[in-house]
Amino acid sequence: MRILITGGTGFIGRHLVTRLLHQQHEITVLTRKPESAQALFDNRVSTWTSLTSWHPSIQFDAVINLAGEPIIDKPWTNKRKQVIAASRIDLTSKLVNAMTQAQFKPSVFLSGSAIGIYGDAGTRLCSELTPPATDYGSQLCNEWENTALHAQALGVRTCLLRTGLVLHRSGGLLKKLYLPFSLGLGSQLGSGQQMMSWIHLDDYLDAVLFLLENPACHGAYNLTSPHPVSNSVFTTTFAQSLSKPVLFKTPAWLIKLLLGQRAVLLLGGQNVLPAHLLAEGFEFKLPYLRDALDATRLLTSAINPK
Repeated sequence: MRILITGGTGFIGRHLVTRLLHQQHEITVLTRKPESAQALFDNRVSTWTSLTSWHPSIQFDAVINLAGEPIIDKPWTNKRKQVIAASRIDLTSKLVNAMTQAQFKPSVFLSGSAIGIYGDAGTRLCSELTPPATDYGSQLCNEWENTALHAQALGVRTCLLRTGLVLHRSGGLLKKLYLPFSLGLGSQLGSGQQMMSWIHLDDYLDAVLFLLENPACHGAYNLTSPHPVSNSVFTTTFAQSLSKPVLFKTPAWLIKLLLGQRAVLLLGGQNVLPAHLLAEGFEFKLPYLRDALDATRLLTSAINPK
């Protein structure tokens, strides 16, 4: 397949592009740093710096949209919110507009989203049928998804990737936690009762390829393990996988003091089930946290890959 991918040099994207290249797909990566992308993928991809390169005569079989500025790294000032929205909603709108102009429409559009669409749902189970919450992060995801769904009117099969916490040593949550936990400085956050819906990177990539290749799949999909856990269980299990104790608890008031509005990303939680994936017959390789963490420990990839 000829595939256009955004966010292809990010933590998840670079692993997905590598998997797609291994399957002999032809990949074009939309990136602000084409030289870095070429070096990352050994000159096996094409690179664009702008969607203006997508002339109507160029045909893609699939578009995968994984781009998005980190939401927790910087305070949510009005300017930062504009940057976050532009990297998600505006880019998605430009992709749909490019599809509209294309003489040959892609068969499928896989567009990123997040389980943050459910807001702080406590311990209540959330499936793809659970309506969006009303907080900032939820409404951001909802608008992001609604923008992507405009592709359906073009006859493009559209899947929304509601991504949970993706686990792998080379990036994401585990990369941030590895050093403090390996030093025995791991900490429970707040009450520890907030639910964490996670997925191992290998299962995430398998799920994306499953959605890419199955023409019956469309709509929203929770990309999470069928066995979410509380923050307390996650903290203890991760520490045990490193043969370390958990000696600390970070109080909620301190997290709120340090992060302000963003504290909800750590103190809130979603108890999410991948109902649609399971209904479609997808099988997880690492559905349980301890197995996923043990598999991650055995990886030989560096903590800071190129």
